[in-house]
Amino acid sequence: MTQEKLYEIIKRPIISEKSTALAEIANRAVFQVALAATKNEIRDAVEQLFKVDVKAVKTMIVHGKNKRSGRFEYKRSNWKKAIVTLADGQRIDLLQVKQ
Repeated sequence: MTQEKLYEIIKRPIISEKSTALAEIANRAVFQVALAATKNEIRDAVEQLFKVDVKAVKTMIVHGKNKRSGRFEYKRSNWKKAIVTLADGQRIDLLQVKQ
């Protein structure tokens, strides 16, 4: 796959308190991915971008929230989240906390 295609599949890492705890305790990384991306495409993209071995991929659709702006109401877009379990001894440097 080309570099552009990889970045269309993996949009951004999710950095939150929960995802940081998953990275430290369970050796997992959390990413926002394309809605049409499959688990195999996500696995290949993470392995090629970060040079790690992926053990498992779990995906979920996060439904957009209803929001208000004055008297107008709108809905945010749905998006897909992937939780990637890395093989033992593998790390992704972007997600590591510096002390």
